[in-house]
Amino acid sequence: MTRNLILVFGDQLDRQATVFDGFDFQKDAVWMAEADHESTFVWSAKQRIAIFLSAMRHFRDHLRNEGIIVHYTELSESSEKTTLSELLQKALLELSPQQVFFTRPGEWRVLKGCEAILRDSGIPFECIEDAHFFTTPDEFSEHCKGRRSLRMEFFYRELRKRTGILMEPDGKPCGGSWNFDQDNRKSFPKQGPGKTPSGPFAKVDAITREVISLVNNRFASHPGTLDSFHWPVTRPAALDLLRDFIEYRLAKFGSYQDAMWKDHHWLYHSWISAALNLKLLSPAEVCSAAETAWREEKAPINAVEGFIRQILGWREYVRGVYWHFMPDYLDLNTLEATEKLPSFYWNGDTSYACLKASIQQTLDHGYAHHIQRLMVTGLYALLLGVEPRRVHEWYLAVYVDAVEWVELPNVLGMSQYADGGIMASKPYAATGKYIQRMSNYCDNCPKNPSKRTGPDACPFTTLYWDFLLRHEKTLRKNQRMAFQVKNLDRINENERQAIREQASKLKEESHQAREDFAKGRS
Repeated sequence: MTRNLILVFGDQLDRQATVFDGFDFQKDAVWMAEADHESTFVWSAKQRIAIFLSAMRHFRDHLRNEGIIVHYTELSESSEKTTLSELLQKALLELSPQQVFFTRPGEWRVLKGCEAILRDSGIPFECIEDAHFFTTPDEFSEHCKGRRSLRMEFFYRELRKRTGILMEPDGKPCGGSWNFDQDNRKSFPKQGPGKTPSGPFAKVDAITREVISLVNNRFASHPGTLDSFHWPVTRPAALDLLRDFIEYRLAKFGSYQDAMWKDHHWLYHSWISAALNLKLLSPAEVCSAAETAWREEKAPINAVEGFIRQILGWREYVRGVYWHFMPDYLDLNTLEATEKLPSFYWNGDTSYACLKASIQQTLDHGYAHHIQRLMVTGLYALLLGVEPRRVHEWYLAVYVDAVEWVELPNVLGMSQYADGGIMASKPYAATGKYIQRMSNYCDNCPKNPSKRTGPDACPFTTLYWDFLLRHEKTLRKNQRMAFQVKNLDRINENERQAIREQASKLKEESHQAREDFAKGRS
């Protein structure tokens, strides 16, 4: 009989997790399962499915090599469709453990589903807080008390002080400032980034090859390709990627973290978010490695602080927002957006150069950096007025680092402003001129980012002005939008009508393309 059954979910591949404390090799066991539903409840892209399945199987083998008993349900090309809850219910009947332990999952849906099954079973269970993070959901809720509004910057400073990361002995921030944005976020020169570091792409071993074959056959109709799969699926491979970033890319990360360039997918970003979210790396060791690089004068403070803010600041903050506001957060739609997601998000079939490049890169690699997500794909959906839940489902489906706790607040709040300002103090709305300034996407695009109407008008620019017109009353109340909205005062009624009509045509084109896409899938 099993004394303690330890549940390990697909984003909890951490042997040092608290849930393993006191583990008895003779009396306890681990349960893991691959459920078909986890790849189909959103139309998950092949890269995302593959990284989870391969990483899980590698972790299973790592535990077994230690002598740990692992009860593992593996998907095959012919296995029946199942949910995680169904597999857990079956396992509890077969194993009859005396007690069940599990770490807080990364999704509200999984947490509540497992709790329901365990309560019905009558078996005592305990959900353990995830020590992978610097903070807990309860600590974030405590931070929220008495605050009229939430801002990441204040939370980030609290964590800097609490952890001592990038802090001097006298309690002041290293470098004399809490952030160095004035030195960051530059665009590349006209000649482009030049030769950039390629990075240590992880080798595809026998386990990963088996997973790739499974995904290509069982999930053949799902978006994307596995031809270029290279993600780390083990802790050693993840550590290699971290070391490579610190040595070869961190120094220029700050300056060019927002820059984009056609056919340069990786640039100076770390690409470790998937490894972090699978728990192959810890945020503490990542921040420590970056801070050490600064103290050893291998990278400037603007780059190191900007990178650490993403880990210690945004990552912790969005997780706090997720657990504090769920489950209601999922249904927020402050701007009352109702449009459907354009079909080209699933196949990259668009003539708009920036969208085509960002989406095709996403489908090919399961990756796009934060500005491609926020200010290209996310911006277009915001301006078009796509229902935020549909945007959320796309991001959750296509990116290898997408776990709902981190993806949902970033998309629904930061990108789509559907939470009315919890995540961001204003909508991240911009014309095509922003994309032109930060990339070379516009160089060979048939649309002109300076024009808002006419046959060669950039759709981002047209939709930007239509967005301001649609939400003029609401946006005038936002002080941070005052300058942008004031520009509407210079547009006469004839021009306003022309903008609305052109925006309407863009939406009609999107509707027709989606209908054609749906017919092709059926």
